[in-house]
Amino acid sequence: MWLPRGWKELRHTSHQRRVHAYTRYTLYFISLSELAAIASVLINAGPLDGGWASLALCVLVTHHAFLMLMATRDGLRHYLDGTPRPTRLISWTTGFTCATSLLVGGAVALDLLTPRVLPLTLVTTAFYAGPTALLLPLRWAAGLAAAPVASCLAAFALYRPDSTAMLAQAAFLLPFGLFMGGTYRASAWTLRVLDRVDAARETEKRLAVAEERLRFGRDLHDVLGRNLSVIALKTELAAQLARRGSPDAAEQLAEVQRIARESQREIREVVRGYREVDLRAELAGARGVLEAADIRCSLTGASTVAPTLPPKVGSALGWVVREGVTNVLRHSSARRCDIGFGRSPDGWAELSLENDGSRVDGARPDQAGSGLAGLRERLSALGGTLSVESAPGGVFRLTARVPLDRESPEAPGVGGAEGALDGAARRRERPVEEEAASVERGASR
Repeated sequence: MWLPRGWKELRHTSHQRRVHAYTRYTLYFISLSELAAIASVLINAGPLDGGWASLALCVLVTHHAFLMLMATRDGLRHYLDGTPRPTRLISWTTGFTCATSLLVGGAVALDLLTPRVLPLTLVTTAFYAGPTALLLPLRWAAGLAAAPVASCLAAFALYRPDSTAMLAQAAFLLPFGLFMGGTYRASAWTLRVLDRVDAARETEKRLAVAEERLRFGRDLHDVLGRNLSVIALKTELAAQLARRGSPDAAEQLAEVQRIARESQREIREVVRGYREVDLRAELAGARGVLEAADIRCSLTGASTVAPTLPPKVGSALGWVVREGVTNVLRHSSARRCDIGFGRSPDGWAELSLENDGSRVDGARPDQAGSGLAGLRERLSALGGTLSVESAPGGVFRLTARVPLDRESPEAPGVGGAEGALDGAARRRERPVEEEAASVERGASR
């Protein structure tokens, strides 16, 4: 089947563009159908005997039809695309429509044209209503359309000043004009709604991509942050032990290998989006890492409260344990780290992580790094909160609270970056020789 080139390309575009093209070209066709209405009136009027007046009439009404086509095109651009309102075109179409009605009525009154051409004034006035509804707000369009309507009625009054005939013409003109204006405006409004729905879908897609990027960055930070810190610590420790000829160096390197393989597995899970954390495994890992760094670790409520937590709550608190222990290793010279679990009377699970040797005494606790910001996002998804406190003497406390009666409420807006650990201090610089000595003392015992 033969089709114009543009129509062939349109068949392979989106549904939105096809609806746009269909609606636009339909309105263009309706505007050009004024020519068919004009031809119908002229055919019913019979042979025109006006000579130059008849020729001028044909040129006048034909020019009006193409002028309405231009007004429809610019009206759609203004209504849908937000282009400036073509005020000159509005003035020209209004004046030309009024002039057409008055000229036809005057020519009939002067016997230059047959009275059978008077319905042309109804046609031009009715087709004027459609583009005007696109170019102006409805109230303004209704007020401006009063001028062509008055001109049309005046044209009939010039020929037959009969109130009954004028009322009959008005009874036909007003409903048809309202129909034309409503058709144009409703069609354009439908296209605008379609554009907004499509824009909302595009925004939803971009937000989904941004959310996935945030999730990936947050999980990657949480996974690699602790593991790389532990790998760095254990490799330095293994190097010191190897220099001293201690057999424990091989054990430390084997542990590094295990952590590296575990990191590979966790990164694959992050990429797939299925990353979950086991709270009991995180507690066991935290104790092992802290004790390897010669930091005394005490667990309170781990055997009574932690096992009873819902899976999502336990996973979120597991991330808190992981990030908190990572920050202890990176940003403090701690000798102790106390991790405690509890249940508040109002139905909240609480986790506190407190350590000494903090280097953020002079820093504001609400200064955040990406780690604490990621924790706040995780807890906010469950309706929980995260707070940090810095006390005199280098004591730092991280507290997480999650409600137990609802696992996934609507997440409140995630606030700005808050917290104090990641951006507050440099990496912990603890002598590795001291750590190696502590391991050797433990081996000798």
